[in-house]
Amino acid sequence: MNLPDDKLPVRALILDRELIQRVYSARTAHGNSPHDEVWDGTLILYALPDNEHQQLRSTLAVLFAEIAPNAVLPGANVSDRDADWMENYREPDVVVYLASNPAKDSNTHWVGGPDVAVEIVSPSEDPRLKLDFYAKIKTREVLIVDRDPWAVELYQLQGGKLVLLGTSSLPTSVVLTSAALPLSFQLQPGTLRPTILITHTATRPNLDRVILLSFRLL
Repeated sequence: MNLPDDKLPVRALILDRELIQRVYSARTAHGNSPHDEVWDGTLILYALPDNEHQQLRSTLAVLFAEIAPNAVLPGANVSDRDADWMENYREPDVVVYLASNPAKDSNTHWVGGPDVAVEIVSPSEDPRLKLDFYAKIKTREVLIVDRDPWAVELYQLQGGKLVLLGTSSLPTSVVLTSAALPLSFQLQPGTLRPTILITHTATRPNLDRVILLSFRLL
């Protein structure tokens, strides 16, 4: 049967390789950088990031780079293998690889998890499904920024699993403190939308400061 447009599901499983090639070619024909992933041989296509998503990603990357120079990338391919890595990789919105991290930089991708991975949630996406993979490759922390409704979640690697440290939302605006970076995160009310209050937690001179990320309505 032919489904009407308003009845189409938000997800589809395509088992026809020729159709997959046509869909992917159309998706990338205009030079889009879709930040898609492959999970154990299955291609995962995400909604293209909107302006707000990209603003969040770039602002967090710049901020993290001030704290950890030469360790931050606004998106990177992260895999559990070197050979045939395109069969299984994820692409977080922001990654932090500190100098002490044993992961291997293979130029096209990283083999091993970052110290911090940031996932900004897009429509119909649930980055929590990636947590087992991130734990497997020893990602120390995962920061998830949800926008519907707004919330910030911080997961930390404990006993081989990424465990939820806490959630900062408007009903419960708790402070989430990173163990990998000298930063804490707190969601607070804003004029047009919530803001993320990011506080530097180090005590060295010239590093004590409070940075407010406020995202205006685009």
